[in-house]
Amino acid sequence: MNTTITLKEVDYEQPEGGSVCSTKHAWARVPAEPSPDERAALKDKIRRLLKEKNAVMVSHYYVHPDLQDLAEETGGIVSDSLEMARFGRDHAAQTLVVSGVRFMGETAKILSPEKTILMPDLDATCSLDLGCPIEEFSAFCDQHPDRTVVVYANTSAAVKARADWLVTSSCALDIVRALKDQGHKILWAPDRHLGDYIRRETGADMVFWNGACIVHDEFKAFELEALKKEHPNAKVLVHPESPADVIALADAVGSTSAILKAAQTMDAQEFIVATDNGMMHKLRALNPGKVFYEAPTAGNSATCKSCAHCPWMAMNGLAGVAQVLETGGNAIEVDPAIIPRARQPIDRMLAFTAALKSGQPAVGLVPHIGAA
Repeated sequence: MNTTITLKEVDYEQPEGGSVCSTKHAWARVPAEPSPDERAALKDKIRRLLKEKNAVMVSHYYVHPDLQDLAEETGGIVSDSLEMARFGRDHAAQTLVVSGVRFMGETAKILSPEKTILMPDLDATCSLDLGCPIEEFSAFCDQHPDRTVVVYANTSAAVKARADWLVTSSCALDIVRALKDQGHKILWAPDRHLGDYIRRETGADMVFWNGACIVHDEFKAFELEALKKEHPNAKVLVHPESPADVIALADAVGSTSAILKAAQTMDAQEFIVATDNGMMHKLRALNPGKVFYEAPTAGNSATCKSCAHCPWMAMNGLAGVAQVLETGGNAIEVDPAIIPRARQPIDRMLAFTAALKSGQPAVGLVPHIGAA
């Protein structure tokens, strides 16, 4: 079987100003596409091993379509990071195979320390995680001791352990709004675009860590306006990790799950989508007959590095899943000493979102706490 890998250097231009750690020398491995016969053999092998190992697959919307489809076919899930966290915690399987990036595997381990958490490639990471190292972040928190620390899911276990609350893009607005209503001032990390969007929407008093997603930071408002003119009937769906001028052009702004819902419910047959193009697989599968265009990362104003697909998400492949199931390799480990503290902000998020989902009052779940 062809096991050739391609090394993809990620030359990321960091945002100017503020606290940020360089990811200039980040890199990713992109596995070779298997042949049709290899693909079929790998899928059969994975199905067998999942049963033998009492394991289940958890795949993010941004990974290869093969991994999305196989997860659903075998009783797993394809979802955003919030639903991945819930599913992994509640599923009976003792082994979770997480196809995504490292912080997702760490979150699964924090919530289920007794379970085995495997990943196709442990080096699959995230520019937001890389750009928010715990030492620098702790120092930033120490500069603002009066603020409640709210961190995005795209962070390390150590950063989560330094936080009061964890949020994902699907629940960040609700949680920050509730904190603001109880008088909290917020320290937000790491994505400055998402943080600024939340500040604009909620009016919360927020200070930001200066990070950005290598994918969403590349979307271009100038070229998006031109694409809208080419497709005047298309609705624009934007993930809030995108720059403010891109968000301003959106017909709907939201998480991956919110983008999926908008595509299904909005009165339109054409959509321009500003998020990782791994989403296109599920969007097209759920909306046959509708047309989806990728929002532009190229053009006259472009400095495109990622071109709408996360290079680390691309490191996940069928061969990697089969190998870790067979060998037990690439198991995620989190320092047991920080798990209880890292779990606290995650549990707060899950309790808050569960209350919202069930129609119960969630505001009572917001504790009167200061910064961690």
